[in-house]
Amino acid sequence: MAREPKTDTSARDVSDVVSVIGPGMEITGDIKCDGTVRIEGKVQGAIRATKSVVVGRGGAVDGDIETQDVVVAGAVTGTVVGASRVELQETCRIEGDIRSRRIKLDEGGQVEGRFQMGKTTPSASSAGAAPKEADAGSSARPSLSAASK
Repeated sequence: MAREPKTDTSARDVSDVVSVIGPGMEITGDIKCDGTVRIEGKVQGAIRATKSVVVGRGGAVDGDIETQDVVVAGAVTGTVVGASRVELQETCRIEGDIRSRRIKLDEGGQVEGRFQMGKTTPSASSAGAAPKEADAGSSARPSLSAASK
C-alpha cells in the first residue's frame, strides 16, 4: 500500500508572517521583511516590508518606511510611503512627508510635512513629476486627507 506524502499544514505563506519589535526593544539598523512588521518598541533605521508596517501607540521609528499599507499610532521621523494606503491614527506624531494612493488622517493626529496622493506615488528615493500636494502644519486637520481628486 502506497503512502501519501505528508503535507505540513503548519507551514505559513511568508506574506502571513508578522514580525514584532516588542515594547522595550530597540533596533539600530535597517529592517527588510517579507510580510508585516509591527513596531511597539524603537527602531532607528529604514523599514521595508512587502505587505505592511504597523507602528503601535508606544512605537517610534526614526527612519523611512516603505511598504504597501502603513498604520501609524505612534511616532515616526522620516518619509512614509504606502503604495496602497496610509492610515494615521489620532495618537500619531509624524515629522516627514507622506506618500500614498490613499491617506486617512484621524482627528488629533499630528503631521509636520507634506502629503502626496495620487494614482502613482514616487518612492522615497525616486524623483520625477510631483503629484498633488497638501502642506500640513504641526496640527493637521482631517480634511487634508480628502485633498486628492
